Amino acid sequence: MRNKEARTKEVRRLDRVIIRFAGDSGDGMQLTGDRFTSETASFGNDLSTLPNFPAEIRAPAGTLPGVSSFQLHFADHDILTPGDAPNVLVAMNPAALRANIEDLPRGAEIIVNTDEFTKRPMAKVGYATSPLEDGSLEAYHVHPVPLTSMTIEALKDFGLSRKEAERSKNMFALGLLSWMYHRPTEGTEKFLRTKFAKKPQIAEANVAAFRAGWNFGETTEDFAVSYEVAPATSAFPAGTYRNISGNLALSLGLIAAGRQADLPLYLGSYPITPASDILHELSKHKNFGVRTFQAEDEIAGIGAALGAAFGGSLGVTTTSGPGVALKSEAIGLAVSLELPLLIIDIQRGGPSTGLPTKTEQADLLQAMYGRNGEAPVPVIAPRTPGDCFDAAIDAVRIALTYRTPVFLLSDGYLANGSEPWRVPEVDELPDLRVQFASGPNHELADGTEVFWPYKRDPKTLARPWAVPGTPGLEHRIGGIEKQDGTGNISYDPANHDFMVRTRQAKIDNIEVPDLEVDDPHGAKTLVLGWGSTFGPISAAVRRLRVEGKPIAQAHLRHLNPFPRNLGEVLKRYDNVVVPEMNLGQLATLIRAKYLVDAISYNQVNGMPFKAEQLATALKEAIDD
Repeated sequence: MRNKEARTKEVRRLDRVIIRFAGDSGDGMQLTGDRFTSETASFGNDLSTLPNFPAEIRAPAGTLPGVSSFQLHFADHDILTPGDAPNVLVAMNPAALRANIEDLPRGAEIIVNTDEFTKRPMAKVGYATSPLEDGSLEAYHVHPVPLTSMTIEALKDFGLSRKEAERSKNMFALGLLSWMYHRPTEGTEKFLRTKFAKKPQIAEANVAAFRAGWNFGETTEDFAVSYEVAPATSAFPAGTYRNISGNLALSLGLIAAGRQADLPLYLGSYPITPASDILHELSKHKNFGVRTFQAEDEIAGIGAALGAAFGGSLGVTTTSGPGVALKSEAIGLAVSLELPLLIIDIQRGGPSTGLPTKTEQADLLQAMYGRNGEAPVPVIAPRTPGDCFDAAIDAVRIALTYRTPVFLLSDGYLANGSEPWRVPEVDELPDLRVQFASGPNHELADGTEVFWPYKRDPKTLARPWAVPGTPGLEHRIGGIEKQDGTGNISYDPANHDFMVRTRQAKIDNIEVPDLEVDDPHGAKTLVLGWGSTFGPISAAVRRLRVEGKPIAQAHLRHLNPFPRNLGEVLKRYDNVVVPEMNLGQLATLIRAKYLVDAISYNQVNGMPFKAEQLATALKEAIDD
């Protein structure tokens, strides 16, 4: 109830704020950011988040590689990105300040934990003198707060050791920021008591630290102003909303698709960052007919998922780029068997194990061509965390309708980022039910009725799906080339040519929606994106249009096959700019297929694009 009490301090109204929490990977910055985000979502703001953390489970304390951060952009209107530069930085130690100071604009607020600015921690990150005293931070509004000692003082009656008490300093910081921005508090207190239900003393200590941070903001003279960011009432259509991450949305989309298809959902997976959360989430939902198998390796994971598909389940395997490489032979087997299978690739920086916790879009060509032989596979990509739900359902639709493995390309930015998401009504979801083969489907010359496993639907070219054990529907499986119709092993050159071309035609003829183009001013320049670049591109386009610059925007969900009208769309524009978090993979495909001299704009630093950065690049393309 404290957030509803009368306040005597000045309250300023803002339309948006970008906050970044930063500290050691053991300081609880991700939890702090998650809690502030949850309360912001419940308050009704539009929001977008960017968690950023080391790959190591516990990186060296006090070092630059060990800094973990969580950025949140929230507003009273529709927003598209986590923001380019923080208005507020909460720095728990010298490393957090040093690692993030270059991202701050002049005039930004810095809340710094002064207890950590001692000689040794500063020396670890190259501070010869204290930045709090040498004038190097004069361009910012610095709030020195002894977070550690104040937390220990607030918890002195709980009988905790100093180390145990120190761990609650992130809750002190959360309480202070919650006061500054008038965030609700009841949800966080309830969360803490639930999280530490088996350790009630720790639960109450964290609640006490949280309240102490709130009260400090209320009473100290250093924080003379608090801020209000009104709910984004006009940004959301009517409905029930929740905050959701990309991996959670993907998980719920798979569950919903399984229910709509009336099929058991089977996940065969090997844990890998940043895809593991899907395995964790789906393992909680046995009541919805979900089975999860944590395999001994990537190959076993997809092998089990493909076996489940053969057995009549909705087979899914999740991984990241290195795992896709290991799964490639089994994906080719799925192409040959023509069975529905989802391969979900949460992309990360590469090559090899690369950057496990950083984002990249560099697996597109691997998804398209990373198999031996002619092995075409549909590829789709979600554009936002919430869109991962719809993309999962779309991928299932294609897999079931056309009897094919399907690639779904998300990435670390979408997987870990979050946004408000409207929970759909069940009657809004498509009917995905399929008919299994139940009897003979072909008559031989002598009148005998038999089952041909590769006799195709004339519209979709999909073969029948026969569940093992169905009487009379026994058929061969395996990776050796099949004879058309019968499915018998065949080495006939003409048959192989026919089967290769038929499998390709099946993918080429998949029905996908036409590409929609946002072009209100008849622009000469089109910016074409795919996947998680949607938010930064859209934000950049908004900025240019405010400046009076005409620019068109289109975004691809379906990357194989491309929308049928894509070639016609591209020819309407003098310039086509393709921003990607790779070295130009979509641009390469566009140039090859449509003979369009697409302009590539690329970034491979493990971070998403910034809107201002893209706006500058697009402005140059327009002016050319």
